[in-house]
Amino acid sequence: MSRIDDLKIRYPGAIAWSFGDTPEMADELAELVAKGIKTASCSSLSSFKHEDAAPAIGGYSIILNSKGDPVCVIRVISMRIIRYCDVDQDFARKEGEGDLSLRYWMQGHKDFFQREGSFDEAMELVAEEFELVEVL
Repeated sequence: MSRIDDLKIRYPGAIAWSFGDTPEMADELAELVAKGIKTASCSSLSSFKHEDAAPAIGGYSIILNSKGDPVCVIRVISMRIIRYCDVDQDFARKEGEGDLSLRYWMQGHKDFFQREGSFDEAMELVAEEFELVEVL
C-alpha cells in the first residue's frame, strides 16, 4: 500500500493533487502550504467543472510535490465563486505568493490562466480557503 493510500484511509474521501502547471510551482506552493503561509487557492470555474475529483467544503486534500510525494494534508473550510477582477487584497494575501500583494496575485494568475487558455478579466474563479491539518 502506498503512502497516499495510507493517508486516504486516515482521511476518508481525501483527494491527492499538486498545485500549478510546472514542477517548480508544485514544489513552491506545497512548501508555502506546509509552512502555513498559503491558506487559499483558486482555479478557473471552467477547469474546476472538468476535474474528476474536485475539492469540496469539509473535504481533505493530500498536497503532492512535483515528484508525487505527499507534503501535507489540508481541509477546505470555505469556497465561493468570484470574478478575477473582484479578487481583493485579503484573498491575495491568503494565497501566500510573492510579496502577498494584489498586484503580484493579479499578474501571476493572469499569466497562469493565459497558459491554461481561459483568461478574461471577468472570468469566474472558484476561490477556496483551507486549513493545514498535517505536515508530512
